[in-house]
Amino acid sequence: MGWLTEWLDRHLALSGANREQTEREKERARQTCSMQFQHFKRLLGANAKALEAMTDMEDARRGRRVFGMSFIRAKCTTVVVNVEEIIRHLEGIAPGRYSVLAERFDDIRRGISALLESGQRAGDAPLVVPLDEVDKSMADWVGSKMANVGEIKNRIGLPVAPGFVVTARGFEAFMAHQGLRDEIGKLLLLTRVEEMSERFELSEAIQRLIVDHPLPDALVEALIGQYQRLEQATRPGVRVSLRSSALGEDAAGASFAGQFRSILNVGGHQLVRSYKEVVASMYSLPALTYRLNRGIRDSDAAMCVGAMVMLDPVAGGVIYSRSPLNVRDDAVVINSAWGLPKLVVDGVGTPDRFVVERQGPDGAMRVRERRVADKRTVYVCRPEAGVVALEQEYELVARPSLTDAQAVELARLAVLLEAHYGSPQDIEWALERGGGFSLLQCRPLSVAVPPREGGAPAPRRDPSDHGTPLVRGAVTAAPGVGCGPVHVVERDPDALRFPQGGVLVARFALPKWASLLNWASAVVTEQGSVTGHLANVAREFGVPMITGAAGAMAAVQDGQVATVDADAGAVYPGCVEALLRHAAPRRNLMEGSPVHALLQEVSRLIVPLNLTDPDAPEFRACNVSTLHDITRFCHEKSVAEMFESSQEREHGDCPGKQLRDGVPVQFWVMDLEDGIDGNGDGPYVDLEDIRSMPMLALWDGISAVPWAGPPRVDARGFMTIVLEAATNPALNPVLRSKFANRNYFMITRNYCNLQSRFGFHFSTVEALVTDSPSQNYINFRFAGGAADHARRRRRAVFIAGILEQFGFYSEVRGDSLSSRYEGMPRPLIGERLKLLGYLTMHTRQLDMIMANQAAAMAHREKILADIYRILPALRPSSRKTMA
Repeated sequence: MGWLTEWLDRHLALSGANREQTEREKERARQTCSMQFQHFKRLLGANAKALEAMTDMEDARRGRRVFGMSFIRAKCTTVVVNVEEIIRHLEGIAPGRYSVLAERFDDIRRGISALLESGQRAGDAPLVVPLDEVDKSMADWVGSKMANVGEIKNRIGLPVAPGFVVTARGFEAFMAHQGLRDEIGKLLLLTRVEEMSERFELSEAIQRLIVDHPLPDALVEALIGQYQRLEQATRPGVRVSLRSSALGEDAAGASFAGQFRSILNVGGHQLVRSYKEVVASMYSLPALTYRLNRGIRDSDAAMCVGAMVMLDPVAGGVIYSRSPLNVRDDAVVINSAWGLPKLVVDGVGTPDRFVVERQGPDGAMRVRERRVADKRTVYVCRPEAGVVALEQEYELVARPSLTDAQAVELARLAVLLEAHYGSPQDIEWALERGGGFSLLQCRPLSVAVPPREGGAPAPRRDPSDHGTPLVRGAVTAAPGVGCGPVHVVERDPDALRFPQGGVLVARFALPKWASLLNWASAVVTEQGSVTGHLANVAREFGVPMITGAAGAMAAVQDGQVATVDADAGAVYPGCVEALLRHAAPRRNLMEGSPVHALLQEVSRLIVPLNLTDPDAPEFRACNVSTLHDITRFCHEKSVAEMFESSQEREHGDCPGKQLRDGVPVQFWVMDLEDGIDGNGDGPYVDLEDIRSMPMLALWDGISAVPWAGPPRVDARGFMTIVLEAATNPALNPVLRSKFANRNYFMITRNYCNLQSRFGFHFSTVEALVTDSPSQNYINFRFAGGAADHARRRRRAVFIAGILEQFGFYSEVRGDSLSSRYEGMPRPLIGERLKLLGYLTMHTRQLDMIMANQAAAMAHREKILADIYRILPALRPSSRKTMA
């Protein structure tokens, strides 16, 4: 018996070795499967992040939000990083099959980087130039404001004080010195500038950084040299005013009115620091917000600074060469106050108002309207430096600050400038003590064009037409109607709490409140003027505004909803719908801006989707041309690869569990993440443990009506099925395979992918369901069958017709159906998933009867009756609108 013992020992040892090898192979298979599922889960997560960023870019491009360069860079980075992740995880699922994707991705990424790095300037201008050499053609060197001043002085020949300009090249030299621009760039990159609180902190940090930073020696030398030449031409120790002249400032449609700092009455010893303070005002909260709202890139906002001999005027103010509120009125509007023009341009008081007709009854200009204000404050130069507000002498408070003759002379200058520039102009002026006028700046006037046919102004409404107003008798600074919660603003911290769509109420029409205009539905100020900086920007932004609203601060309460009728100069409690019907839609301020144009360019490489049909011959990796194409391709291929892999493996190889719900068909659930509670270690999962909303909705439809079996088929139909099964090698007789009636759910809490095979039929349902309708979608594909091609195609058309009745977009190619439903709220997505669950179970084998029209119609009626019974909200009488 020794031989038997020896044989048994060898046999048992061999069997043990085989078992160990089999176990090792199974363990390797389980590890491979687990790794594939991890890759698939992470691919889905990266796909969602990339698509979300693309949606944000599209919303911004269409004018639904304000954004800056940091937004574009951040969104591009998000998309690029996540698309790279998607490619990496597809490679993990199917190694080596889609290697060309990395090459196409690199080409697209390089194109995006080139666009983001474009727009850098290089200038050959001097660091500082005398004003005598400046004209309009030098706007790229000295900024539009000082280019206009030089044009007035040197080309038109009107009186302008002498001075000089620190050019864009001087600014670039400062920014490059000791890495200042890089430091600013880091702060911008790390800040969500769309958030007001973070923008406030960013503004403070950058301004401190600039003021504390040294100027390069060459710029200091050029700056002091020009000041000394100015002293020689005028008088020793001459004081100057420093005015911003940023590139793009005072350009048509983007005035930057009052957003940057001007420093008056500056001595030579203060010149360097004052220059840095003007440069720092690029990042003041109003300027930073304005640039963001208007889509002006930070890299395009070089700050030139003009220095002009400081005047000590008798009076000063602003001229509009025509009415900013009525395009049919060509009268010249002048606002004037004693002393420096600061009271007028800063909106800290109510000035005198003169309206001059271009051609009176006798053919000459004449004053048509004169409104003299109580001017109790006057701004004058301090003896040492700066300016100060003083109480006006009693006898001058109510006296006109201009004579009619002086008003007519100013109107003549305004008409001359309008003719030269070919458009209405906004002009700042000063009346010197010797009696002559000096012009301080000139820019295109923002004219509010009412949204009425023929350009006629809106009729002046009677405030009593809509009940008792809270405020009445105010002056229209920007036309229109707005409604929202009142927010009273007196100090800077008040601005941080300003609500979206709020009514801004303030005592003074200060330029700094312009930082709130993009959120404001309307503006009300007690003091100010139509010609103030805030009014100018309000008209530019299309925000209704009234000023001179005496008692407004006391008449309204914080948080109270109010309607501002700027055309009637009144404020009403609540939202007055009759007035809001007159409100013009807010235009997209970003459109046409440099930042918006850049977003358009980079979006062309990111957002368009060209690969839409997975069954088309061109649906190949080599044909992707955008990052959206890559996400679509990778998503489609990853789902197909996962399903094919699951079909090739034994059940025990993957971490799937069989659904235990008493149905005759086998369903396996593969939890990608958080789709199952109480997962346990067993081979089964119960329905009550499923947490995937889309899977549960599908299952409701699958289990709603028991399948009654295949339809009755006549002899001819039966023979075509037998013949097709016997002669068509493309039909896989899966009913005889180990995968018969095995169907797979891949799920997360919000995601579900169902791959199902019933006999010769194949279908897939994929859905994402979130609280954000823009992210929600359902994809449904259906193909196959055992009948001939004509019947299979008719069955695809049959199902498409039902789905289209309930809001799906469907496309039939051959015997294959693709349908999509998207962009809808969670409840509607859930209803359609239940519908698809039902159709998945009850349209199998219908291809057998598709040659019999009567039988097909009978089944359609039966299917619709079932749908309306299990989903009564979809019944035509129940649906208010077709989703």
